[in-house]
Amino acid sequence: MLRIAVQAKGRLFEETMTLLSESDIKLSPSKRTLLVQSSNFPLEVLFLRDDDIPQSVATGIADLGIVGENEFVEKDEDAQIIKRLGFSKCRLALAIPKDIDYPGVSWFNGKKIATSYPVILENYLKKNEVKAEIHVITGSVEVAPGIGLSDAIFDIVSSGSTLVSNRLKEVELVMKSEAVLIAHNELSEEKKEILNELLFRLNAVETAQDKKYVLMNAPSDRVDEIIQVLPGMKSPTIMPLAQEGWCSVHTVLDQKRFWEIIGKLKALGAEGILVLPIEKMIL
Repeated sequence: MLRIAVQAKGRLFEETMTLLSESDIKLSPSKRTLLVQSSNFPLEVLFLRDDDIPQSVATGIADLGIVGENEFVEKDEDAQIIKRLGFSKCRLALAIPKDIDYPGVSWFNGKKIATSYPVILENYLKKNEVKAEIHVITGSVEVAPGIGLSDAIFDIVSSGSTLVSNRLKEVELVMKSEAVLIAHNELSEEKKEILNELLFRLNAVETAQDKKYVLMNAPSDRVDEIIQVLPGMKSPTIMPLAQEGWCSVHTVLDQKRFWEIIGKLKALGAEGILVLPIEKMIL
């Protein structure tokens, strides 16, 4: 049985639960229970505060954890990242009042910076040979300059709207972050086998993201041209239709180029185009 620690609430909780559900790991929907066991996979989920997850994995209380990379780096615990999950993306950045002219990172010398991430900030300042006072606070870091608590802030930025509403501007990008799957350094062989099966499922879900399964009818004499247009996973499937001179073409398309490719297919005579979502893809 593997135990995985996940955030008890918030956006990361929602996206983690969606990922596990798409991996066909069935869990009770209750948020009040500290520990929930899957009914169809040897996995139990431990719900914790996000900043407690790295330590719980490092000490073996949990075998795995899903946590923001920013929290993992900040806590600097003895565990390992085994997979980047691609959601809950954000960045850690330095921001100052928007009316100040910013000449470069040397501006922070002698300044007071408010943050909830002192370890990451201290490492960045040392790397850039900047001597500043770090003021550690929790909660609404972005209000600190406005009330005279600091000259600048170092905090998470997603859309940047919170900075704008507090008359701040981002001046230095320090770190990009996303949700990561971390693991205890000394898993048993039995737990490694379960982890490998979990990774297999997660990879299948990830591969299917932004992919569409496309079926179309096409003139047989244009098939070679159509194949040249299709950037499918491998060679598309071609099957003859009952109507002479026509065939059915099946392939997989990436959402990013979907409409561009569909337009080219129609120009080559493809019709009856059917587009289906892909739940999982196993390579």
